Amino acid sequence: MNYCIVGILLFITLFSPFTKSEPPKLDKPSNETEFIHGNSKPNCKAAEPAKGKQWAVLIAGSTDYENYRHQADICHAYQILKKGGLKDENIIVFMYDDIAFNVENPRPGVIINQPGGDDVYEGVPKDYTQSAATVANVFAVLLGNKTAVQGGSGKVLDSGLDDHVFIYYADHGATGIIGMTDGLIYAKDLIDVLKKKHEAKAYKTMLMLEENSYGTYCPDDYPSAPSEYDTCLGDTYSVAWLEDSEMHDLRFETLEKQYKTIRRRVFTQDLDFNSHVTQYGDMKLSKEFLFTYMGTNPDNDNYTSMANSKPSGFSSASQYDAELLHFWYKFHRAPEGSTRKLEAQKELHRKISHRMHVDHSMKEIGKLILGSENSTMMLLKTVRPLDQPVVDDWDCYKMLVKTYEEHCGSLSRYGLKYTRALANMCNAGIKMEQMAVASAQACAKIKP
Repeated sequence: MNYCIVGILLFITLFSPFTKSEPPKLDKPSNETEFIHGNSKPNCKAAEPAKGKQWAVLIAGSTDYENYRHQADICHAYQILKKGGLKDENIIVFMYDDIAFNVENPRPGVIINQPGGDDVYEGVPKDYTQSAATVANVFAVLLGNKTAVQGGSGKVLDSGLDDHVFIYYADHGATGIIGMTDGLIYAKDLIDVLKKKHEAKAYKTMLMLEENSYGTYCPDDYPSAPSEYDTCLGDTYSVAWLEDSEMHDLRFETLEKQYKTIRRRVFTQDLDFNSHVTQYGDMKLSKEFLFTYMGTNPDNDNYTSMANSKPSGFSSASQYDAELLHFWYKFHRAPEGSTRKLEAQKELHRKISHRMHVDHSMKEIGKLILGSENSTMMLLKTVRPLDQPVVDDWDCYKMLVKTYEEHCGSLSRYGLKYTRALANMCNAGIKMEQMAVASAQACAKIKP
């Protein structure tokens, strides 16, 4: 089984584990681009009531106010599922929970996911927050392993043979990596967990949504976050599927139709600022209705396809720039001569300095190991064919990341942009010892 590129591409992973004895293979991604307008209910067969239970695991992997959008996405998802009829006992939420009552939040106790939007924070279960929102707990919850859970509510994905599972993750990601509050989840480890879940016959079908975090509804965007906000309210892909889901009667909308609708909405001509909406997995399940995983809001029973249409595009900021955007607006909007402006200036300078440190150290490491100043950038641009894993030796990959951080300091969310270069170093046969020597030399005179 090839490992998917977690964190770079959206993957809608559709597993149907009981049609074959072996774990499913990940199909090549579907690159459909055409847009299907709304359906006509009289000519469409509605979803039958799902046999078995509906489960959801919602994961916001980030912390800090500049990452407001991730917890907003997750809270919004909860509200849709709750209105769709899923029970709280079957919805498990991971989020650090440091946004709603953050001193930076202009509306204490309230989180919004769109300009003029309702509060999406109210009622959200606080299953795994703060120190309990960990990589280890994510794996324990997915496996349904109650004894392995440390802290939190203790709720786990206790799904069975006939159940349908929806997993939604929002945060930063990179090549073969997604972030959590206490570290990184590597694609191989996540896939190993999903294989174990499959072998345990612990679900009938599974839908997973995750996408590179391009911020939207940011200050001075169109549409813009309210003037009192200096951070992005949502992510382009997340907002697209969330707003589409709350508009439609999900008994009539298939996974395939939503996929094509979202592709159309988030597409831009600039591929560097474009969500990579892609499907992987058992593509037969793309004909299933969203109702199977999310239920449906009775208020949408009279939905007509041409009503309540959303804009076809987004303004967006990359996952790296969205963070910097927050600090720039915080500085720009603070009163001249104020303590707040001085503190904001220091924060902005610290963020920019860290980026310069990561950029310089990665360039130097590539030069020392491979002999060229352009080596790191060349490795960043090298993308393997779809039928190959992003890295052959995952232990090597993990060790190169760890070795860099030991000598040069935290990669941080910004530094994750260089992980493809590290993966390709492993593919080129670079060893941990070479990385250690190069990192120590490159960062010897640089304060991490």
